[in-house]
Amino acid sequence: MLQVGDKAPDFQLPTTSGQELTLADGLQKFRALVLLFYVLDFTGG
Repeated sequence: MLQVGDKAPDFQLPTTSGQELTLADGLQKFRALVLLFYVLDFTGG
């Protein structure tokens, strides 16, 4: 389990343009990333 201050493990996500982005690639290309997880978008409540 991650603790506050731990580095996030590398993962892969699809972008809105249909490409795949890994955390490592994103940090190398952009130097810093902000990820937003909006779980309520498609829920009924």
